[in-house]
Amino acid sequence: MISLSDIQAAATRLEGQVLNTPCVESKTLSQITGAQVFLKFENLQFTASFKERGACNKLAQLSEEDRRRGVVAMSAGNHAQGVAYHAQRLGLRAVIVMPRFTPGVKVERTRSFGAQVVLHGDTLEEARSHAIALTKEEQLCFVHPYDDEVIIAGQGTCGLEMLQAVPDLQTLVVAVGGGGLISGVAVAAKALKRDIEVIGVQALRFPSMFNAIKHAHLPQGGSSIAEGIAVGTPGRLTQAIIEQYVDDLVLVDEGDIEQAIVMLLEIEKTLVEGAGAAGLAAMLKYPNRWRGRKVGLLLGGGNIDPLLLADIIERGMVRAGRLARIRVSARDVPGSLARITAVVSEAAANIEEVHHQRAFTLLAAQNVEIELVIQTRGREHIGQVLAALHAAGFQAQEQ
Repeated sequence: MISLSDIQAAATRLEGQVLNTPCVESKTLSQITGAQVFLKFENLQFTASFKERGACNKLAQLSEEDRRRGVVAMSAGNHAQGVAYHAQRLGLRAVIVMPRFTPGVKVERTRSFGAQVVLHGDTLEEARSHAIALTKEEQLCFVHPYDDEVIIAGQGTCGLEMLQAVPDLQTLVVAVGGGGLISGVAVAAKALKRDIEVIGVQALRFPSMFNAIKHAHLPQGGSSIAEGIAVGTPGRLTQAIIEQYVDDLVLVDEGDIEQAIVMLLEIEKTLVEGAGAAGLAAMLKYPNRWRGRKVGLLLGGGNIDPLLLADIIERGMVRAGRLARIRVSARDVPGSLARITAVVSEAAANIEEVHHQRAFTLLAAQNVEIELVIQTRGREHIGQVLAALHAAGFQAQEQ
């Protein structure tokens, strides 16, 4: 088990090597959640993730022999970048094994730090097995992403900084994959403030730590938008620490995480990946749990595939009613489409897409279905657009 002194020593070791990122209140999120919300912006680290804290702490303590041979790590992206960047900075060879479907932005960024990237397997577990095999074949030092006391101590420096910035925090909400971050944060936080509450958040599709701690048997999915915490097997060390120091674990679904990503982008103008948004997702899903408390949220990382982000934003606009699809039935005569678009325009909605449907419809042959994708101000505005179409004599409904 690690102690506060291990984490404090890590903080001294990391000084000047990683950022002491801001931990500031979000007044808007505080209003929305009913809690006083403080955000720890770990997505502002050079590699856009807290993972470089543990990686730097580990690499800085390698023996001369291990430094000469080099290191190997397995990661879905953030640990990979942290190890690659600090290995490059320290002049070490780094081999990174990543699952084959890791987002391209993370693969290319890892390569940009001079690491040798090996794409192997469809899951972190398969990547891990291959990385361990490489340690024997090439005599490399294995740098585990979470199940290592030195890594955990490095991640725990986040907790030190949060309580230094806001000493009267009452609750910390931390995403959980393998458990390295929450283990270090919980040890630091409980040592500094015994009555602080530490809550872990896992993706419903990967509830491995939740199952282990709560003796549950929830099924595991094949993929998650929060790939950074999509870990199939909990760490041995981290599970023991979580059992002792973490107050509770909660689960969030994919839609919850998507909503949190869009909200952070729109409200805070900050980009986070799925794992980094899990904490806010939990606050939005279980609002009564945090109301009236001072809550620290750790935005763990900001490495997200741009194409995935575009899809998430669009889906978020649909959920908010700012992007809607409506179906209008009309006589198939010249001028019908012009009348429909004029009504929508007069209702102050913007038309993004138009589809005529003549063949695949149950309407009479002389009629046509017109599907519109429109930009609106929200749910109430959608109702106003539909009312305007009805008043103009058209049958219209939201799909």
